[in-house]
Amino acid sequence: MSTLENLSCPIDAAPLSRDERVLKCEHGHTYDVAKTGYVNLLPVQNKRSKDPGDSKEMVAARQAFLNQQHYFPIVNAILSSWPKDHLVKGVRIFDAGCGEGYYLSEIGKTLSDRDIAIERTGLDISKWAILAASKRDKTVSWLVGSNASLPMPKDRFDAVLCLFGFPVFTEFSRVLSGDGLLLLVESGSDHLIELRKILYPSIHEYKQTFSEGLADFDLVLEQAETFTFTLDSQIQIQDLLSMTPHIHKASYEGREAVKQLDSIILTADIKLRWYRKKIKEVNHV
Repeated sequence: MSTLENLSCPIDAAPLSRDERVLKCEHGHTYDVAKTGYVNLLPVQNKRSKDPGDSKEMVAARQAFLNQQHYFPIVNAILSSWPKDHLVKGVRIFDAGCGEGYYLSEIGKTLSDRDIAIERTGLDISKWAILAASKRDKTVSWLVGSNASLPMPKDRFDAVLCLFGFPVFTEFSRVLSGDGLLLLVESGSDHLIELRKILYPSIHEYKQTFSEGLADFDLVLEQAETFTFTLDSQIQIQDLLSMTPHIHKASYEGREAVKQLDSIILTADIKLRWYRKKIKEVNHV
């Protein structure tokens, strides 16, 4: 269920306590709980723009696309690859850059059906994304915030998920418990390749991210997931395009060419990498 517990003040890192519709810290900083149940923990001084993150329109497009369940195979891939020993006693899950909440909500449904005890928290820098998420699933604690400065204490979660987001590994390590897991989900070389060939005159060479490894984490499992799906209307095609960076990167000519399509069969090429937090050695003097 949504608890909004064990959170920290984004200004001074003091613990937050709840008093009905308000979260407050001992130094007098207060944060209102919205009508739909989320809380904004992104202070003005931490914003790089007036309305950071995905716009209202981008969130609506992503929600419309994801609700069609074209990407549900990604949910299945996450759950099937999740190290089984990690789910035995239940799990506290944090989705860093959760968007409008599709993945965290679907993961929660499946784990609940398996009678696995879960607690879920989702954070995104876009207030529009979190507003949509808070309407999608009332059993999750939804937060507006930044991965660069997570508003929660250390050792808070058993698993951090970062799906197509912007990872901040020092913060992920800080909020993960001793043997906590980190999941990175990213696009592979052939992801939406059919659409990209229409949008761009040439396709850039694919470069693997974090190929040198991560300082605070050990790689546990790396897996590729590839599947195809069909969009059979221009509305669906535009919803997908609007939720990707291609809407801004592609040329006018490329976007106009896509507008001529009535349907398209697309490849989804996804890379999943599970990491376990390194246990730091304590030097005894």
